[in-house]
Order: sequence, then C-alpha cells, then structure tokens
Amino acid sequence: MAFSVAPLLLHSDSLSEAARLALADALALPESERSPHLASAARLLYREASLECADVLELVGLAAPVDGGCGCG
Repeated sequence: MAFSVAPLLLHSDSLSEAARLALADALALPESERSPHLASAARLLYREASLECADVLELVGLAAPVDGGCGCG
C-alpha cells in the first residue's frame, strides 16, 4: 500500500480549489475505483506546482509507471 499525503493536501492553501476538489472526490471513492481519479488530480497538481510528475504521483499515493512515462502532461 502506497503512502499518500493527499488528505493533507486537501487543506493546502497553495493548491487551487479545483485541485483540492479533485482530490476530495477521488478520496471519497472506494479504493478500488480511486486510481484514475487520483491520476486526474495529479495532472492538475502537476500543472499548478513546480514539481516533477513522479513526485506529484507519489504525493497522491500513485506509483510512477514502470515504462518511465508519467502521464502528467
């Protein structure tokens, strides 16, 4: 199980309301349905923050793809 700081990010004033809502919506879903929604929230975070894509994925509890691609762009 991956560690996620997404619940903490929900309260960050550094993120847009859209990013916080995307995270909240993803976290409200059952764990089995959460990954694609977390990936969508990660893309929002990537566009807003000055972070590497792999770091954004890690923040929301997702692993970077093995093929080296990121999917944040």
